[in-house]
Amino acid sequence: MIDRRHFLLSCAVLPLMSRPALAQSAPTFATGGIAINGIDPLEYHRQNAPVAGSADYALMWMGATWHFVNAENRDAFERNPKAHAPAYGGYCAYALARGYLADTVPEAFSIVDGRLYLNASLRVRSRWDENRAAEIVAADANWPQILG
Repeated sequence: MIDRRHFLLSCAVLPLMSRPALAQSAPTFATGGIAINGIDPLEYHRQNAPVAGSADYALMWMGATWHFVNAENRDAFERNPKAHAPAYGGYCAYALARGYLADTVPEAFSIVDGRLYLNASLRVRSRWDENRAAEIVAADANWPQILG
């Protein structure tokens, strides 16, 4: 028989684990249709920091509107979006490694071998950093079929 503590834990965890099975998820993490919180993905590489893009330099790609700081970044992204877009559509790399989708925050990022990875929080990024190589292998195995 399940005790109350285990029942409550399963109620909290089950929705996260089953999220992909409930309905098809968008291929890009977007809030209000804006990809990765409106941050210019190219600036992570150039500034090693999240830099807010502008709706003045917007581009629609993979079901979301991406913002950029200038026309040069927008055009570079448009020429080769897979080279500049974050891994896993901007969803949390740590969550993907565990088989579910989670939103991300701009400041929880890592660049590994030229690829941008985002995480749900700085604390989650610290956990992800403990064994990045294995986390990436596990997340790669789940992406993109986790979208449903």
